[in-house]
Amino acid sequence: MRAIVTGCAGFIGSHLTERLIADGWRVTGIDAFTPYYDPADKEANLAGLRSEPGFDLVRADLVTAPLEQLFADRPAVFHLAAQPGVRASFGDGFAQYLHDNVRATQRLFESASDAGCARVVYASSSSVYGDAEAYPCVEDRTPTAPRSPYGVTKRTCEDLARIARSAGLETVGLRYFTVYGPRQRPDMAMRRLCEAVLGGPTFRLHGDGSQSRDFTYVADAVDATIAAMTAPTPHPVLNVGGGQEASMTEVIATIEGLAGRPIPLERTDAQRGDVVRTGADTERARSELGWTPRVQLADGLRAELDWAATRRAQSLLSAPVLAGALA
Repeated sequence: MRAIVTGCAGFIGSHLTERLIADGWRVTGIDAFTPYYDPADKEANLAGLRSEPGFDLVRADLVTAPLEQLFADRPAVFHLAAQPGVRASFGDGFAQYLHDNVRATQRLFESASDAGCARVVYASSSSVYGDAEAYPCVEDRTPTAPRSPYGVTKRTCEDLARIARSAGLETVGLRYFTVYGPRQRPDMAMRRLCEAVLGGPTFRLHGDGSQSRDFTYVADAVDATIAAMTAPTPHPVLNVGGGQEASMTEVIATIEGLAGRPIPLERTDAQRGDVVRTGADTERARSELGWTPRVQLADGLRAELDWAATRRAQSLLSAPVLAGALA
């Protein structure tokens, strides 16, 4: 079996690629290594894959990549590449979101359809819901009303998928709800909290801490993603949520308990585009994919904290020693 994974060097994409390789797939990963965050993080995400004979890496922008050639043997396509981040999508930065999320996805769907690929599983987001009228959010019953330009691009990708389906391409969009775990992006709250409690920069808490999220551990998200490719006839859009809703105040307390020390906090105003709450109804994914999230929030936070501690220790060991420090 052969697969294409776009965004293979990112957070979810690198975990997905590792799982596919472990399951016997041959994987061609595509990543543009955009500078939204330090590309060295992405290089590190691929460290365990570089020696794998079943893995090939293509460094390319999906808007210009040779997709016709890459899709020639009709692989399974997992499309996780995107420009992430709610707050950065406002203002002039939106041009990058249009390029990386909308134009790239349109080209990928059209190329996959032209090549005769059977199915594309792609990353949507809980951001398409905005501040819902009621929770948990249900795919076909909760209106989509994004509160950020980022959410708008993800909703647009779902519309592009609908157009692709009308041309005969099977697509499955996964509305991921706040995925966390080892290798999480450096701008995401869980990682910044773990780094803060380990002696890193003070954590800036936007709002009063009552805002809540439905947290999904990355291994559970990967399970759902693979199942969406192999299930017989899944719906075109599925929620992927861990069922572990917690407020930021509760998350902070959990990490402090795991670390045995307080997190230095700087409280500031809520930011535009942020929603008050997220919560997923996952009955459709459970019934159609045979998927059930397994990792409890405290266990997932412990895994991310352990990863952050290891990463910090390695960075301290590799830091140059000033001559005066030994005097």
